[in-house]
Amino acid sequence: MGHKVHPKSFRIKGVEDWNVRGFYGKKMPQFLEEDFLIKDFLRKILVEAAVANIEIEHSANKINIIIESARPGIIIGRGGQGAESLKAMIIKKMNDKVFSSARLGEAKPVRQIKIDIKEIKNPWVSAMLVAQWAAQQLEKRIPFRQVLKMVLDRVMQNTEIKGVRVEVSGRLNGVEIARKEWLKQGRMPRQTIRADIDYAQYEALCTYGVIGIKVWIYKGEKFN
Repeated sequence: MGHKVHPKSFRIKGVEDWNVRGFYGKKMPQFLEEDFLIKDFLRKILVEAAVANIEIEHSANKINIIIESARPGIIIGRGGQGAESLKAMIIKKMNDKVFSSARLGEAKPVRQIKIDIKEIKNPWVSAMLVAQWAAQQLEKRIPFRQVLKMVLDRVMQNTEIKGVRVEVSGRLNGVEIARKEWLKQGRMPRQTIRADIDYAQYEALCTYGVIGIKVWIYKGEKFN
């Protein structure tokens, strides 16, 4: 059996970087838990905003949250009110965490929060957005083979994409026995460290169970 490695972690500090980075000091476990809390919270409330990636940068007294979205208008809102209300909700969530930690004698200061929103102009070059689209189609009861072929066709229409692979697993089309199916088009050198591969996994919540979706998009080679 082959040894399976996450494509991004395999390329950290080569062609990829960490999604959470910066200065943690002596309270790394608490701040890292805070980061996971923020990311989970944002993914839950921004389901309609087509969020591809969330990055968090730390400094001494500041947290910079970078949200990459194909629908930034939903997050920003009219006159920027959406972004301000989102910031207020994050601060409230962090304050609740501080108070619960204070009862355990581990209170920590709440730092300044800044939210940057980046627009993804072409969603078909982002593995996460492609996986989300495939999940929406599967939840509408569209046959999985048709979904796989549509994904390959739409992704490969972009000239910067050299190859794509899509995999689904679970009770496909509602059958009794779960299985795994995949399709690939173009090149996909998964063992080459300099290969720029965008990878994402997502879940489709169907009436007959959860269908797992994995997407690999190969964009050529990157050299430092």
